[in-house]
Amino acid sequence: MSYYNGLTVSVVKEITWLEYFNMEVAALVALTLLLGALVILVALAVGRRKEEIKEETEQAGPTSKKQDKQRSRKDKPAQHNFSHPLLAASLKGHSGNVTCLDFSSNGKYLASCADDRTIRIWSTKDFLEREHKCLRANVELDHAMLVRFSPDSRAFITWLANGDAIRIFKMIKKDDGTFSFKAASEDFPQKHKAPIVNIGIAETGKFIMSASTDTTILIWDLKGELLASINTNQMTNSYAAVSPCGRFVASCGFTPDVKVWEICFGKGGEFREVARAFDLKGHSAGVHAFDFSNDSHRMVTVSKDGTWKLWNTDVEYKKQQDPYLLRTVPCSSSDGSRVALSPDGRVVAISDGCNVSMFDATTGKLEEELRGVHSQGITDLRFDINSRFLACSGDKAIRVFHNAPGYRVAIRDMQDMLKKAQNEAMKQRLQLQIREAQRSYKK
Repeated sequence: MSYYNGLTVSVVKEITWLEYFNMEVAALVALTLLLGALVILVALAVGRRKEEIKEETEQAGPTSKKQDKQRSRKDKPAQHNFSHPLLAASLKGHSGNVTCLDFSSNGKYLASCADDRTIRIWSTKDFLEREHKCLRANVELDHAMLVRFSPDSRAFITWLANGDAIRIFKMIKKDDGTFSFKAASEDFPQKHKAPIVNIGIAETGKFIMSASTDTTILIWDLKGELLASINTNQMTNSYAAVSPCGRFVASCGFTPDVKVWEICFGKGGEFREVARAFDLKGHSAGVHAFDFSNDSHRMVTVSKDGTWKLWNTDVEYKKQQDPYLLRTVPCSSSDGSRVALSPDGRVVAISDGCNVSMFDATTGKLEEELRGVHSQGITDLRFDINSRFLACSGDKAIRVFHNAPGYRVAIRDMQDMLKKAQNEAMKQRLQLQIREAQRSYKK
């Protein structure tokens, strides 16, 4: 009997466990079915919503695309359009803001650099053409802030924005008349400890100059060896340059004077010393910038005191002869203003923000006002070597103007000479020159 009782208990236990297992399985199946149903419902809802969005897009497609185009146009900065009767060309090729310009000494090329990592070489003979082609030199992993041609127009030097050093590029002429560009294997050593204001290379080819805002000017040989360091003692340097004759280096800044040094070399071409030459004293406030005439016998300065001054620098400073002031003329200027004296010494051009004023250097008369030339402040201002064109930069474009004031001043000068001429041959020659100048001016 006990045997049967034990068997009965074990059977009952087995039946109870089976019932429990079946209930768990049933619950799991029910849960799986419920989750599956939810997934199907979600998928159906998402699919239906996609169809609705597609229908809405098809209905509003043309309008939304038009709105996107309008929005993209609004996001792009408006192109700065400028026109003027004296505008000879607008050179457009850079995708970044142009920071510096330089004309070659042979008059054939204009170099420009921008923050788009390129340097471009433009042909001056194309200025009056419809298309303005240029050659491009790439600046690897950096961009050039400044550019200056070598005296033989076969190379140029640049200042690297991130590398804080000078890099030399050779211009290699190809069979088709164009150039390829090859950077020197090594840049100049990093010596400046403050932002750079300018670089230059002497027309004699004997030295390179670099100047920074902390009153330092460095003189280098063409291989990157440091020859001398100059402390200008002007608190800050705002500008510095090498004279066209290649003898002098000058600087201006916070103080109201311009200081000029001669870079002296021996008969064998070896560097000797830096000698203080003379100062230009007369302004009552700091000097923004200055420029030389092509023969270095004249200098023009523009100051925070609201004037520009023309100086005769054709002096024997070793005999204690000082430069003398020729003229003082009121003008508008601001921080960053640039001044350019035409190579023939007849015209003074001054930038003030986005504007340029052109003066008769002899009389001080305002000849032309060019307003709103660029959408941003003008960064550089240069006459070509023949005094035919004035070029300036300020945004992504370069504006090139006919130097009409130069023609007018030249005609007036020759007419004055004609009145004083006593030789008949001289009179005939002047009359011919006046007629040619008048034809060029009218054209």
